[in-house]
Amino acid sequence: MGPHSPGGPGSARAGSPGSEEEAGSEVLSHCSSASEGASPAEEGPGSEAASEQGQEEEAEDRLKEHMDSLLDKSAKTRQAALQSLRLALSSKTLSEFLLERRLTLTDSLEKCLKKGKGEEQALAGTVLTLLCLQMGSGPEGEEVFRSLKPLLVSVLTDSTASPSARQSCATALGMCCYIAAADLEDLVSCLFCLEGIFSPPSTGEAGSAPAQHGPLHCSALQSWSLLLTICPPSHLRSILDNRWLQLPPLLSSSSVALRILAGETIALVFELAQDLEEDLCHQDTELLCAQLKVLATESNKYRAKTDRRKQRSIFRDILRFIESGEYQEETIRFGLECMYLDSWARQRTYQAFKEVLGSGIRHHLQNNELLREIFGLGPPLVLDAAALKASKVSRFEKHLYNLAAFKARTKARSRVRDKRADVL
Repeated sequence: MGPHSPGGPGSARAGSPGSEEEAGSEVLSHCSSASEGASPAEEGPGSEAASEQGQEEEAEDRLKEHMDSLLDKSAKTRQAALQSLRLALSSKTLSEFLLERRLTLTDSLEKCLKKGKGEEQALAGTVLTLLCLQMGSGPEGEEVFRSLKPLLVSVLTDSTASPSARQSCATALGMCCYIAAADLEDLVSCLFCLEGIFSPPSTGEAGSAPAQHGPLHCSALQSWSLLLTICPPSHLRSILDNRWLQLPPLLSSSSVALRILAGETIALVFELAQDLEEDLCHQDTELLCAQLKVLATESNKYRAKTDRRKQRSIFRDILRFIESGEYQEETIRFGLECMYLDSWARQRTYQAFKEVLGSGIRHHLQNNELLREIFGLGPPLVLDAAALKASKVSRFEKHLYNLAAFKARTKARSRVRDKRADVL
């Protein structure tokens, strides 16, 4: 199944917490210090390669220890091992190392999901997602997904399970299905399961849902919208016919994140309908646009100022797209490359991977073949030392560039202010 893509600008701002990204960045810099620590001028190529190989072996030994610790009797030890594995798998491409150990790791994660509680289950779900991401869309990734799919569904649909565990399993189910599901039956069953989590209850308003379920509903809706982007036209049409109508009630949710995500998913549904040349009929499209306009201009004081600002910005983009088909393109830069997010589908896909990888997203965009295939980036670039050195901009050059950019912005704003003054 060829991955395609989803999302909207809002989910970008509702990504992983900063502390998580900083931690991932630390792991990445630690793992890459081998290639940056020794200067070729000081040491010969042979000694540098030997040093790099030694550090790589040391890192692999640590990973083996973490994998062994997943079977420890102490829950605290298991959680620490899961956390270390999460940081390592999100910050480096380790597919070769994991290939021969995937069955052992899958079995250990299964035990953590079955016997663990709360945070341990949540971490196990995240590590499982990263394992599937490392294995890719071939038979190995499919094997990981197939073996743990029933358990993910079981935890996700268990109302007595920890909310954080259910949330992690919702993300894992969507991501692993997106990456590795080979059959339409798997895709449809995952969509149905996720739909049952975020769908508003048959009685009462969506906003009446308990506040503590907001993150769970968001994760389920994110995964559901991600899977929409790889739906074959036949099944997508049945969703466009009526099942998407459960989304507008979510715009009244008390959770700002869920309101934004519902709006982005509505925009995604309209985009997919356009791609299929389907006329998406809402019983009252004018009423829907009116609701979106309210959210794009909302100034209720009982909502946090940052929430209001974020909501207004994103819903202006959503409304503009639904009314005129105009999408606010975004550019993502990584290394010497860049890619464009020019659709809600592509944005949803990028945000889904960013949610799981955190600050490691740039490393994986450069080196992970699965991500490069999904986003149409071609094979990973192979750069020699001279090209890498040429690509680096000195701190002083960056400072000069920033000064020039600041001066240009100031001049442009001054001209705008002058024009406003003339009008007044």
